[in-house]
Amino acid sequence: MSFERAKEHLRKAGFEDRIIIPEKSSATVVEAAEALGCEPGMIAKTLSFIQDDKPVLILVEGLARIDNKKYKSRFGLKAKMIPGDLVEKLIGHDIGGVCPFGINDGVTVYLDESLKQHETVYPAAGTDHSAVRLSISDLEKCSGYKEWVDVCKIQEEV
Repeated sequence: MSFERAKEHLRKAGFEDRIIIPEKSSATVVEAAEALGCEPGMIAKTLSFIQDDKPVLILVEGLARIDNKKYKSRFGLKAKMIPGDLVEKLIGHDIGGVCPFGINDGVTVYLDESLKQHETVYPAAGTDHSAVRLSISDLEKCSGYKEWVDVCKIQEEV
């Protein structure tokens, strides 16, 4: 169901033909990069947070980590991840397939500046065995994002 929701969202946006279904799992950055044959940084990792009881997604570069100081400065509160057992209920996709496509109403999406160092990125498409190949411009067009933020630091290794 989650994949079908993401696929329908991408179809309506004109990007259904960019969906990739690798044979291997793409649930983690390392697995996704290996399955897609790309650098880990090109994986657009989607992180799930709670802000004032509302779900928020932030897409970040695959090697990026949340910088708590930047996050608090930007949003005025401490970064609080959604507990794993609530991700699917609040977002509409389960861990490993979380993406901004076909999500529940009321979820706010942000894109982190760390993504801009890549011409092409690969967010998930609703499952841990899916991805979608998008330029940064295409990601802006189909993600429903609210705005660009700078809340990450880049880690050298995965």
